[in-house]
Amino acid sequence: MTELLKNYVAGQWLAGTGAGITLTDPVTGEALVRVSSEGLDLPHVFGFAREHGGAALRALTYAERAGRLAEIVRLLQAKRDDYYAIATANSGTTCNDSAVDIDGGIFTLTYYAKLGAGLGDVHALRDGESASLSKDQSFSVQHVLTPTRGVALFINAFNFPSWGLWEKAAPALLSGVPVIVKPATATAWLTQRMVADVVDAGILPAGALSVICGSSAGLLDQVQAFDVVSFTGSAATAATLRAHAAFVQHGARLNVEADSLNSAILCTDATPQTPAFELFIKEVVREMTVKSGQKCTAIRRVFVPDTVLDAVVEALKARLAKVTVGNPRNENVRMGSLVSREQYENVLAGIAALREEAVLAYDGSGTQLVDADPAIAACMAPHLFVVNDPERATLLHEVEVFGPVATVAPYRLATHAAGLPEAHAIALARRGAGSLVASIYANDDAHLARVALELADSHGRVHAVSPSVQQSQTGHGNVMPMSLHGGPGRAGGGEELGGLRALNFYHLRAAIQASSAGIEALMRTTQPAGT
Repeated sequence: MTELLKNYVAGQWLAGTGAGITLTDPVTGEALVRVSSEGLDLPHVFGFAREHGGAALRALTYAERAGRLAEIVRLLQAKRDDYYAIATANSGTTCNDSAVDIDGGIFTLTYYAKLGAGLGDVHALRDGESASLSKDQSFSVQHVLTPTRGVALFINAFNFPSWGLWEKAAPALLSGVPVIVKPATATAWLTQRMVADVVDAGILPAGALSVICGSSAGLLDQVQAFDVVSFTGSAATAATLRAHAAFVQHGARLNVEADSLNSAILCTDATPQTPAFELFIKEVVREMTVKSGQKCTAIRRVFVPDTVLDAVVEALKARLAKVTVGNPRNENVRMGSLVSREQYENVLAGIAALREEAVLAYDGSGTQLVDADPAIAACMAPHLFVVNDPERATLLHEVEVFGPVATVAPYRLATHAAGLPEAHAIALARRGAGSLVASIYANDDAHLARVALELADSHGRVHAVSPSVQQSQTGHGNVMPMSLHGGPGRAGGGEELGGLRALNFYHLRAAIQASSAGIEALMRTTQPAGT
C-alpha cells in the first residue's frame, strides 16, 4: 500500500485515520501517496495555531519575520529538484510548467522577504498621516494597522500547489499571522512536502505553519471572529462558503478568487503582419497551453476585429498544430496532462457545452499523444472555438472550461469619433461579469492606455502589450507579486498580492486618538504601511 502523508498540526505530525484518498500520476495512472484528515482534533489544531503560533510570530518584528521568509527561500531553492519530480508525477506538468508553480512561489517569497526587511524592527504599521481633531492642534488621530489575533486558513485549488501556498503564506507570515493550509486533495503532495521541509528545518515557531491534507469537512466550523479565510476555487463553492456562520454571524473575513472568463482583445491597429498581431497570436496560444490551460488567469475569450477574424483563426490554428502533447517526461512534449481523469471528464463536458453555440475551429481530439495511453492519461490537446455572433451568445460569457480551450469572437468597429473603436470588444469583455485579467494588444501605447482604463472597472488587472515591451512584458497569465491579483464580481471580489497591499487582509485598522505628544510617541514605534 502507498505511503499515507501525515498532517502537520498543533506542532506535531499526525496521520489521519481510515484508508485515505489515493493520489495518482495523471499520465500513467500509478498510485503515488495517500492523504487523510479524518480523526484530527480540529478545535485543538486551530487553538494551538492561534495561541502558540500567533503569539510567537507577533513577538517577532516585521524585519525578523522577513528574515524567516528569506531562510525559507534558501531552503526551497536547495530542494527544487525534489519539488519538480513531485510536480511531474502528481500534476503531470512539463519542466517549464512546473517552474511557473515552483519557481513562481519561491520568487514571491523572495519578494516579500525583501519588502518586509524594509519595514524595520517594529510590531505595528501606520496607515496614512495623522490628522488634527482640535482647533489648537493638541488632539490628533493616527490610523494604525496591527496583526489580527487569529489564524489564516487557506483552502487552495489544485492547479498551483506551490505558488498557491506561498503567495498567500508570504504576506500572512510577514504580517505575524499563523497559517493553516488545506491544499486541494488531487495535488496535495507538493504542498505537504514543502511544509514538511520548512518544519523539519525549524525555521518557524511551532503552530506558525500547519498543513491538513484530505477533506475540508469541519474546517470552517473552527473559524472565529478574528480569523481570516482565503479560498481559491469555483464560484459555486464560494457561494456556499459565504453563507457559513463564520462569516455571517462571527464576522470573520473571507477572500475569494473564483471563476474568471478572462479576455484578450486585439485592437484595431494590430492588423496582420504588424508586430502587435504576432504578439497577440503567440500569447493566446501560450495561455491555452501553459499548464494545459489550468490557470485561473488563462485566456478564455478572444475578441478580434471582424475584419481580421479569419486571419486570426488561421494563425492560431497553425501554431496550435505544432503543440506536442503527452508524457511530460519526454523532452519533445510541450504540453503535459490535466491533473486527473476527473478533470479530463470535466473539460470534455465543457467542450460539449460550448459546442451548443460555437463552431469548433481546431479539434485537438485527434492529436497523437507522445508516450501516453489515451485510455489512461489525462492528456488533452487544445481546442479552439469560434462564435460568430458574440452579442447573442450566452455560454461564451458564462461557461469557463478549465483546460486548453479558448473561443474567438469578432467585434464590430465603432465609428463614432468621440469613442474608442474597440467599444464593442470592451462591452463584450464586461459580459464576463468581472474577471481577473484582460490583455490588450496594439501598436500604439497611448491608445492602449485609453483602452486599459475602460476595462479597469471590471477587471482586477489589465495587461497592455505593444511592440515596445515585447521583451519585457511578463505575460497575460503570470501573476506578479507587485501587481494586484483578484477581480470583481464573478471573479470573487477578492484581492491578493499587490506589494504591501497584501498585508491589509491580515491586519486590522484602528484609529488612535490622542494628544499630539502621544501621537508623536506612537510614530516612533511604527513604520508607514506603504504600498
